[in-house]
Amino acid sequence: MENRAERLNTLLVQLFNDILHIEEKVLKSSEFKDLSITEMHTIDAIGTKGSRTMGKIAHDLRITMGTLTSAINRLIKKGYVERSRTEADRRVVLVSLTEKGLQAYKIHDDFHKEMVETTLNYFNDDKQEVLCEILEKVNKFFEKKYEGLQ
Repeated sequence: MENRAERLNTLLVQLFNDILHIEEKVLKSSEFKDLSITEMHTIDAIGTKGSRTMGKIAHDLRITMGTLTSAINRLIKKGYVERSRTEADRRVVLVSLTEKGLQAYKIHDDFHKEMVETTLNYFNDDKQEVLCEILEKVNKFFEKKYEGLQ
């Protein structure tokens, strides 16, 4: 019988992989077959609240500016994203979603909403709160790990 640490490791790895595979299948069965899951996560990081700077997006995705620039260039060519510069400082590059990008964002957002809603339905209010507290602690661990790698 597995010990608790092995069981948790198995669950975390399986959960991570399952979410990625399901996201990919949902994406490939939609009208947005031309997007990779990485590109979809870039669209998700850009979001729907207007333009965002390249620096903030790169930070949120935990990738370099060079990697983000390549991803943004591909998304511009595919028609999902547009790039602009601010009037106040022409060096600042802003990125926003096109109408096509907003539609792709909605498909991905709907998947996440369904995933969260279904997960929460398994638990009463008290256990939902415990689950959130536990995941916040796990998330803080990973954030500290990431910050230590920079």
